[in-house]
Amino acid sequence: MTLIAPAYNEQEVLPDFHRRVVAVLDQMDVPAEILYVNDGSTDSTLSIMRQLLADDRRVSLIDLSRNFGKEIAMTAGLDHARGDAVVVIDTDLQDPPELIPELVRLWKAGHDVVYAQRETREGESWLKKATAHCFYRVIDKLTNVRIPRDTGDFRLLSRRAVDALRPLREQHRFMKGLFAWIGFTQIAVPYRRDERYAGKTKWNYWKLWNFALEGITSFTTAPLRYATYLGLCTSLLAFSYGAFVFWKAVVYGDAVRGYPSLMIVMLFLGGVQLMTLGVIGEYVGRTFNETKRRPLYYTNQVSLSMLAGAARAEAATLLPTPD
Repeated sequence: MTLIAPAYNEQEVLPDFHRRVVAVLDQMDVPAEILYVNDGSTDSTLSIMRQLLADDRRVSLIDLSRNFGKEIAMTAGLDHARGDAVVVIDTDLQDPPELIPELVRLWKAGHDVVYAQRETREGESWLKKATAHCFYRVIDKLTNVRIPRDTGDFRLLSRRAVDALRPLREQHRFMKGLFAWIGFTQIAVPYRRDERYAGKTKWNYWKLWNFALEGITSFTTAPLRYATYLGLCTSLLAFSYGAFVFWKAVVYGDAVRGYPSLMIVMLFLGGVQLMTLGVIGEYVGRTFNETKRRPLYYTNQVSLSMLAGAARAEAATLLPTPD
C-alpha cells in the first residue's frame, strides 16, 4: 500500500502527522510506503521530510521543482505510487489517518475507489461551509459525471483505478472530477472532518473561487450553453421592448424616451456581452494551455523506498502463473 501525502509549508504539523500515520500502519501490519510530495515549500517542510526519509525505511520523497499546486502534487504522487492500494490524504490532520483501516477493508471487499465523505466540517466559517455546500450541488447539476457531494481528496484507490488515472495528463486538473470520471466501483465512508491541527490554511476565498471555476469548466460546457440562452433571452426582451416603444409612438404619439433609458439599455446589453465573452474566454484560455502540451511538473529529487517495491514483487511471485 502507498500513502500519498502532498504538503506545502506544513512544518508545524508534519511530525505529528507522521507519528499518527505510523501508529495506524503499525496496527494494520501491512507492507506500506509513505510517499511525501513537497510542493515547493518555502519553510522547513522539505528538511523535515528528508529527516523522515533518513529515519524511516517506509518513507519516500518527491521534491517538486516549484509550487505547482495540490492537484499536480497529487498527480506526481500517483505517478510514482507502487502499492496495490493507494491512499491520498492531506497532512493537516483534518482528515484522520485512523480512518485508513476502514478504507482498506472496503477495498478488500472489492471496491476500486473508497472515498471519505464529510458529515461535518469542524473549525470552518459558516461562509466556507455554505459556499462548499453550494459548489458541490451546482457542479452535480451541471456535469454528466456524478461527483460525490461533500467529498475531498481523502480516499483509497485500487491499482486498477490508479492505472486508469495516470494517462490523463490534462493541464487544468480537477482531481475530484477525475476520480469520479474513471468510474469503477466506488463507495463512501462518512466521517467527521476535524479542525486543522496546526499552521494556517493555504486556501483563501479567491483561490477557492478559481478552484470552483476549474472544476466547472473542466467537466462541463454548460456555461457556454447558458450564455447562449442568456443572449437569446436578452435579444427577445430587447426586441419586445423596441416593439412596445414603437407601438406607443404610433398609437398614442408618445415620444421615445431619451438619454436615461437609452443608457440603461446600452449598459445592460454591454454587461451581458462582456459576461458571455468572459465565459467563452475561460474555455479558450484552457484550450490554449492544453495545446502547449507542457509537462505537468518537474522534480528536484525522487527518493523511493525499497520496501513497497519489494513487497509488490513478492506479492506478484505468489500469484499463479499462466500455463
